[in-house]
Amino acid sequence: MSSTTNGQWYPPEWPDRIRALARGELAPAEPRRAATVLLLRDPEESQEAGVWGSGGGPAVHMLRRRTSMAFAGGAYAYPGGAVDPRDERPVAWAGPSLAQWAVRMGVDPGTAQAIICAAVRETFEEAGVLLAGTSADTVVADTTGEEWEADRAALVAHELSFADFLGRRGLVLRSDLLGVWARWITPEFEPRRYDTWFFVAALPEGQRTLPQGAPISSGAGSGAGSGAGAGGTPVTSDAAASSASSASSAASAVSSEADLAVWIRPEEAAAGYDRGELLMMPPTIATLRAIQPYATAAEVLAAAEGQDLTPVLAQARLVGGEIVLSWPGHDEFTKHIGFTQHTQSAEHTQTTERAQSAERTRSAEPTESTGHSARTDTDGGAAGNGAADGPSGAARTQGGTPT
Repeated sequence: MSSTTNGQWYPPEWPDRIRALARGELAPAEPRRAATVLLLRDPEESQEAGVWGSGGGPAVHMLRRRTSMAFAGGAYAYPGGAVDPRDERPVAWAGPSLAQWAVRMGVDPGTAQAIICAAVRETFEEAGVLLAGTSADTVVADTTGEEWEADRAALVAHELSFADFLGRRGLVLRSDLLGVWARWITPEFEPRRYDTWFFVAALPEGQRTLPQGAPISSGAGSGAGSGAGAGGTPVTSDAAASSASSASSAASAVSSEADLAVWIRPEEAAAGYDRGELLMMPPTIATLRAIQPYATAAEVLAAAEGQDLTPVLAQARLVGGEIVLSWPGHDEFTKHIGFTQHTQSAEHTQTTERAQSAERTRSAEPTESTGHSARTDTDGGAAGNGAADGPSGAARTQGGTPT
């Protein structure tokens, strides 16, 4: 996939698909519901954990999607993914009622529950962090160990529903630990579409993210995903931050969707994107920029209450043979695609598809043990969810949860 002078994710096949949609030759796919979570850690905790970078705001947890992923391979996103139909099953609930969440999100209570359950479930599956406790005012202090890892693997493999997981462990979902921040929908010309909700949450005390990947530092390369921090400062993974190296954590360090996990300050990640070093989808970089002004995770959560949840959906117009691609309210992502750019993109598409096909073939070979079955590609941002799923960013969603 290509980008211009920054790290904006831009699939080279989009111009052909946009023209086909304009001619009525392309029927938009129905977007899948998805959720992704910006997991935050406060400055003093970040310093203790070895997160580098300037500024005093909270660090955010990000995943780099494997280049073999069909959607947004190589892009940085947040933990997230598509809603599982079983996320609608009743669970023990704490925090705002489903009716209150439904009003805030502008959906029915059942949909609100499914999306929030997906957000909490995906955060546990992809980051190892669980926003639940044994009561309405407690939160699990430690999710490491073989039994937790076995449950996580069962959730990932769809062998266990989230409702059954919580019920068996006697846990209450802590919806009050989440704040809904934004909603992005994948463009109509993209074959994999997600209606992704972006949430924010603070890392619970005592918990730590999965030790995924190895430390990344400046000078590792100039391409997207090199991991260079702004100003040449190193950005470390949570693996480097933790001295724990048990067999169970080593097994959980490998994901079928992401090859790297990092704690990074939003301004550092945004600077890497601006230099073209970190590849991101529009909702990912947009949310990173949005949380930069806040000094703590608590401030971000408080600010979530006032965020506009109007869905962001890309618009494409044909103006005299030129494609104008824009995201309402986010002018920095506007692209003007002329005939020459389109021709170059078509050639690049063929090269990219061949490379991705070869990468997927290599990934299918039994050269590593992932500890669980491969997941449906969503972010995600599945956002991923996006990583994450991509989102709409998120993204499998974005991370991503992916848009």
